[in-house]
Amino acid sequence: MRLIKENISSPLGQAVLKGYLLDNYDSVDPDRKRPAIIICPGGGFNHLSPREGEPVAVRMLSHGFQAFILEYSLDPARFPVAVSELAVAVAYLRQHAHKFHIASDAIWVAGMSAGGHVAASLGVYWHNPLLTDLGLSSTQIQPNGLLLGYPVITSGQYAHHGSIASLLGDDLKNPQALKSVSLEKQVSQFTPPAFIWSTADDQSVPCENALLFANAMKAHHRPFQLHIFPNGRHGSSLGNVETALPNGKYQAASIVNWPEMFANWAQNIGITFLTSHK
Repeated sequence: MRLIKENISSPLGQAVLKGYLLDNYDSVDPDRKRPAIIICPGGGFNHLSPREGEPVAVRMLSHGFQAFILEYSLDPARFPVAVSELAVAVAYLRQHAHKFHIASDAIWVAGMSAGGHVAASLGVYWHNPLLTDLGLSSTQIQPNGLLLGYPVITSGQYAHHGSIASLLGDDLKNPQALKSVSLEKQVSQFTPPAFIWSTADDQSVPCENALLFANAMKAHHRPFQLHIFPNGRHGSSLGNVETALPNGKYQAASIVNWPEMFANWAQNIGITFLTSHK
C-alpha cells in the first residue's frame, strides 16, 4: 500500500488530499483499475472528525477502492469553498487515474454529517456555473456516485443550524443563499447515484435530512439506496470499536454493516459512465 499527500488548490481555497493506495502486482493483474472514493469527514464545518476519516478509508480499501481523505476548508470559509476543493480533487484523480490505478469513470465522493453536505453539493452542482465558472469543465469534476452518511442536507425545518451558520456566515438570512445550501432543492436528472444512510434516533442531524434527499432523488428518477437504521448516535462512523471511544460511546451495532451494504450496491449498479448534461 502506498500513502500520498497532495495540496489541492481551487480558486476559492486550499485543501489537502491524503490517499491510501493499493498496489498492482505483475503476478495478479498489473493493469487493474479500481474505483476511487474521496471521503469528506464531518465536524460541523468547525473541525474534521478523525473517526470519519482514516478508519472509513481503510474500510473502503478492504472493498477494493482507492481511498482518499479530503481535508477541506472550514469556518470562516463559506459556501462554496469546500465543494470547490472537492471538485478540484475529483479532477485531480481523473487526471492522474493511470498513476493511481483508478478507473476514471468510477470516482465516488463520500461524506458524513457536514462532510455529507460537501459531497452532496458536488453531486448537485457539478454541472452548474457555481463550479464550472472556476475553470474546470463539468466532465472533469463530475462524481460518478455519492455515499452520504447521516448527512447535513437541508437549511429548512430539519436543518443542523450550526453547520448552516458556518456555511453561510453573514448570508444566513439571505433567502437565496439558504436555498442554495438546501440540497434537496438542487437535485436534478444529473445528480449521480447515491447511497444514503442515517439513524432514526440521530439527535443532531435529524434523519429527515437523508429522507429529503432520497425523496428528491426519487422525484427525479435517479438511482439511490436509502437505509434508516433504528439506532446510533450522530457521529457513529463505522459503529464499531475502531471508531468508538474507550467508554463505548459511538458504538452502534445496528449500523456496522453499512460499508458492506454500500460496496455491494456500488458494485451492482455498475458505475461505468459519465452523464452528459448537455
